[in-house]
Amino acid sequence: MKKTILVVGGTGFIGKNFITTLIKKKKFNIFSLSKTKLSKKLCIKGIKYIFCDIKKKDQLKKKLNFSVDYVVNFSGHINHKEKKKTYETHFLGAKNLIDIFLKRKIKKFIQIGSSVEYGFLKSPHDEKDNLDIENLRSIYGRSKLSSTKYVIKCYKKNNFPGLVIRPYLIYGPGQSHQRLIPTTIINCLKNNSFNCSSGKQIRNFMFVDDFSKIVYKCLFLKISGEIFNIGSSKNYKVKFIINKINQLIGKGSPRYNKIKLRKDEPLNLYPKLKKIKRYIKFKRSTKIEFGLKKTIFYYKKSYNEKNLFN
Repeated sequence: MKKTILVVGGTGFIGKNFITTLIKKKKFNIFSLSKTKLSKKLCIKGIKYIFCDIKKKDQLKKKLNFSVDYVVNFSGHINHKEKKKTYETHFLGAKNLIDIFLKRKIKKFIQIGSSVEYGFLKSPHDEKDNLDIENLRSIYGRSKLSSTKYVIKCYKKNNFPGLVIRPYLIYGPGQSHQRLIPTTIINCLKNNSFNCSSGKQIRNFMFVDDFSKIVYKCLFLKISGEIFNIGSSKNYKVKFIINKINQLIGKGSPRYNKIKLRKDEPLNLYPKLKKIKRYIKFKRSTKIEFGLKKTIFYYKKSYNEKNLFN
């Protein structure tokens, strides 16, 4: 008999990719919960869509009046400059979900955290690092760490079957245009000169398909109350990524040292992965060049279809 899984943020970039992974496994009845309504054309056949604002607890309770075995919370607010919405979505929304499922017999609740929870701690980050909300400069980081602490608290107090996954930079087809890789691709495809930072920042990039497969495996871990860093085995300077995209497309001109680093932006951000590798076998991850080629192909096709290069 199929189990039921609720994918919160199922219409977003990572959520949609995760649902694609679930469909291939053919083991679940899949529900997608999101605030943004989709047109019927964009809905995936066989997926049951629920549209609700997770910040509104009473409304959320009414919408979730059915039995659920697994929950994965990908929900988020993209524009982190909107501090109130960022806090309410990433912490209060997550807390509402946890409170609703706290008294139900679910098998696993996976909270998607963030590498930003580590703030300015020296990389590589370890899940054992002692993190203080007061030391974080961004409201996004504070909200995510508050959610993590709430999951762990509920596990310790109520044996809640929660896990926290801290991804680093996930990229791939369909990502928001505001992010580094899509922005660079679009500027290069349009043959623009575009401003960049120094590009000296070191980051960990993981292709979205690889990430979705790891999240899937985490559903069946027999442990709870744990935090896992998730990333690829190799780290890159941002400048390398921009130059590689520029080289693959053969157009566009990045202009370095034109944008200052944000005050809440660490220079280096990459993980230790020993802990997750003790529990999950990692298959060879997508090589950066292949992942970038697939992502470039997606944006090139979608932008040509919209006649944005004419």
